[in-house]
Amino acid sequence: MTVSRVLRSARKPKGRGPERREEILVATFRLLSEFGTGAVSTRMIAEASGVSQPTLYAYFSSKEEIVTALHARALRALSDQMRLTSELAHPSLADLQRSLRAFVDVGLQNPDGYRLAFMSERPQGRGGARNGTSVDLGDCYLRLLGLVETLHGQGLLVQTGPTNVAQSLFAGVHGLVSLMIARPAFGAGDRERLIAAHLRMLTAGVAYAP
Repeated sequence: MTVSRVLRSARKPKGRGPERREEILVATFRLLSEFGTGAVSTRMIAEASGVSQPTLYAYFSSKEEIVTALHARALRALSDQMRLTSELAHPSLADLQRSLRAFVDVGLQNPDGYRLAFMSERPQGRGGARNGTSVDLGDCYLRLLGLVETLHGQGLLVQTGPTNVAQSLFAGVHGLVSLMIARPAFGAGDRERLIAAHLRMLTAGVAYAP
């Protein structure tokens, strides 16, 4: 497989460390979006970045290191969208639903970043998230978990442990977002109604009912 003309970059002069590193990251992200993680090689990355392979290795030791950096960047971008609702001192169930909606919206607005963060294989050997999930979901999951822990402490959620509740909610919103990205026709009749109904059911399913 070769890099398309759209992705290929002219060879650039030496120097400009931080700028060159960013160019490599941007070029790799575009390659991953077009070809997928498994099909992209360091040769393709070097060609798309306009550098030689030895120069590429002066900035990153491997393709896995580049993908890991992009993975972390995608997770941060998604997490930032959830910050306001996850850091409320006295959140409500409505705030939980708004937080889930923020996750859905940013995923659908940034499908390439979402694919990289949650729908592609992750380089091995990196640390996992805390509290019982072995998959590194970054601050997106941790923000949701923190919100769930607060609501659980207020007696607003089912008495199942907060970790299980957070994992279930995360799986619920991820399933919807990934389906809509991978299969754009899913819910095409009325996507807004589907999203709203799905989030209402997720929230109602974990609400405490005495």
